[in-house]
Amino acid sequence: MTTKLDIAPNSDRELVLARIIDAPRENVYRCWTEPKLVTQWFAPKPWTTPRAEMDVRTGGSSLVVMAGPDGNEFPNPGVFLEVVPGRKIVLTDAYTKAWEPSEKPFMTVVLTFEDEGEGKTRYIARVVHWSVTDREEHEKMG
Repeated sequence: MTTKLDIAPNSDRELVLARIIDAPRENVYRCWTEPKLVTQWFAPKPWTTPRAEMDVRTGGSSLVVMAGPDGNEFPNPGVFLEVVPGRKIVLTDAYTKAWEPSEKPFMTVVLTFEDEGEGKTRYIARVVHWSVTDREEHEKMG
């Protein structure tokens, strides 16, 4: 079970998703850091996530591949800017493996995981986009 939290974005380029999740913080964190778990939930239906590769450490790279209903794949490469195990992840698609600039940066993501008591987690995802148009496109994805 989850409970939605109402947290306002800091700007018109930001999306915020905040929840109290009925699961321990470590488990919620693992859903973002273990490729096998990421492939189970990352893409909004009817899309899928056929592959995820992650070097979860500050400076490590990430590649999450989403596939549309037509089978076309869309790779999402990125770099972890900050990793505080079990507590915080900051990642961006502005860079790819080996800090190479990406062709079209889209967003920077700040994820926090806090103990809420009774085995629950306060999960907050703040996604800052390069433009309002990028935020609007992301929001349409679900």
